[in-house]
This record gives sequence, structure tokens and C-alpha cells, in this order.
Amino acid sequence: MKTLKLLSWNVNGIRAMSKKKIYKDHDFLSWLDIDSPDILCLQETKAHPEQLTEKILRPKGYQSYWNSGERKGYSGVVTYSKEELSKIEYKIGEERLDNEGRMVATEFSDIVICNLYFPNGKKDAARLKYKMDFYDTFLNFAEKKRAEGKSVVFCGDVNTAHKPIDLSRPKANEKISGFLPIEREWLDKIVDMGYVDSFRFIHKDKPEQYSWWSVRTNARERNIGWRLDYFFVTDDLKDRIIDAYILPDITGSDHCPVGLKLKM
Repeated sequence: MKTLKLLSWNVNGIRAMSKKKIYKDHDFLSWLDIDSPDILCLQETKAHPEQLTEKILRPKGYQSYWNSGERKGYSGVVTYSKEELSKIEYKIGEERLDNEGRMVATEFSDIVICNLYFPNGKKDAARLKYKMDFYDTFLNFAEKKRAEGKSVVFCGDVNTAHKPIDLSRPKANEKISGFLPIEREWLDKIVDMGYVDSFRFIHKDKPEQYSWWSVRTNARERNIGWRLDYFFVTDDLKDRIIDAYILPDITGSDHCPVGLKLKM
């Protein structure tokens, strides 16, 4: 049985992260060699290809697919893959939502894998609306893939904690973007439509499982965090989930990687 191992990580700047020790004495490239995912999806790369070294652009053994957006030093995603992926797409379908470099969608076997950096809505009401518009427009994109007979995996920093169990202090954050009812309702909707939160599929009600911690309050050391990073799969894939997990020991960013293993 072949297993497909996927990781997703908001790196909060790939140039800064790649200069740090992120696991014991290992930097990003040596950790990548050790952990050796088949597909690695990074978000918030904050870099254009011409700003990067060849080793980061194309790590040994990997193909890479970059979407850096228009604004330098902001947003951006990259998908690294050991296999050459097909039908690479960078747009969810609306120009104002596509110019920030927030998606790489690729096809592997019978699966469309969408690597996404969903917008943050904390700045103001206009930015919250942008976030909600991005949510809905991406969902239309994913539903079109399903209508074509494809299975869908989408991963990345969704920038919303779904349930009270997914953040340390739910009551204190009910009026904060990232845990607003309107944001959480979108996650309820996609679950109702047949998208499965792979981590909760495996771990049910396991508490204190987070993927982001504020750097301002030493929150990581105290595990005062939020689970903002996900792998969702269409329900036709749920019986192929072998494992879904979080890697809190990987440092170098205010987020940590999350993982998914699928039977192929």
C-alpha cells in the first residue's frame, strides 16, 4: 500500500525561517530531508522567486510551484512535491482575490490538492469582508472540482478556529476575527457539505491541540494557542485517512506544521 504524506505550514517568511534552526540542530532543508513528506505546502512565504536561493527554490528531490502575488514581502504560497504534479492552478476565479498569491492547486492521481493562505480579517470590516469573499469564492472553486469527479484536499492557514476546543480562550475571543460566528459558520457549512476536518476525524475531542501561538506573550511555552491550520478532505477520502497530526516541536514560525497521511 502506498501512503501519501502531506505537510502544511505557515512559515511567516520563508527567508527568515530558512536561516533558523527549526528542529534540534536542523535547519529547514535538513529537516525537510529527514521528515521527507511527499508534498509540502507552505504559506505566508513573503518572497518572490528571484529573492531566493536555488536550494530554497528547488530543494533536492522536489519540484516546486510558487504563487507570490503582486506585493513583495507579503502573503505567498509554495507547494513542494517529490512527484511532478499536473494541472497547476493559481487562481480561485476573482482578480481582486487572486492578486495576493494565496493559492496553488495541483492534481495528484485522482486528487486536487489546494494549498491556501486564507486572509486575516482582524484589520477592519473591509478586510473581514475580503476574507469571507475569499472563503466563498474558494468554495465555489472546490465544488467545481468535485463536480468534475475529483476528490479534493485543501490545506493551509484558514485563519479561523472552528470550535471552542480549538483555542485556549474561546470566551475571551468571541468578538475577535478568527473566532467570529460568521467565520465559524463557514466552517460549519463546509463540514455539512462533505468536507472532513482530518485532524478531528482522527482525534475527535482531544483538547489543547494548537498550531499557532502569539509571539508577544510567550504563549507557545504555555501552550496558549489556536488551531488555525487544517487539512480538509472530501468525504470520499475519509476512509483513506491513515493519520492526521500536528508537529508543535517544529519552530521557526509562530505556526507549526500540520500533517496528513492518506492511502493511495
